[in-house]
Order: sequence, then structure tokens, then C-alpha cells
Amino acid sequence: MKDLKGMAPDETELKRVVAIIDSMTAQERRNARILNGSRRKRIAAGSGTTVQDVNRLMKNFQQAEAMISG
Repeated sequence: MKDLKGMAPDETELKRVVAIIDSMTAQERRNARILNGSRRKRIAAGSGTTVQDVNRLMKNFQQAEAMISG
């Protein structure tokens, strides 16, 4: 945790994450488990990112979710 204090979030990465989330439907935001390949492809196209960027965000989200739930 101490190492994270001095780190500022990368502005471009933050914009990319916001664009990906904005490209999701409300249902996809509520339940990320429904994201299949075609949905991920649509989200990537809508956000101007790659499918790998969407996959990375979803992986990070799932890891954070697992840490929170214990």
C-alpha cells in the first residue's frame, strides 16, 4: 500500500477505461460475466480500443472483486 501512495494514475489509461465502460450496456455493467467474445469486440470497437484492452480491464476488475470478497 505504501508504494501506491506516490503513484498517480496514468491519464491516458484512465481515459481508456472510461471509454470502455461507457461502451458497455447497463446490463453488461451490472453483470460482467455475460461478456462473450462478440460483446467484447463490440465494446472495443465502440471505445476505440482493442479486445485485449477490454480483456485486461475485465481481468483487473475480477481480481479486484476477488480481493474485496476475501
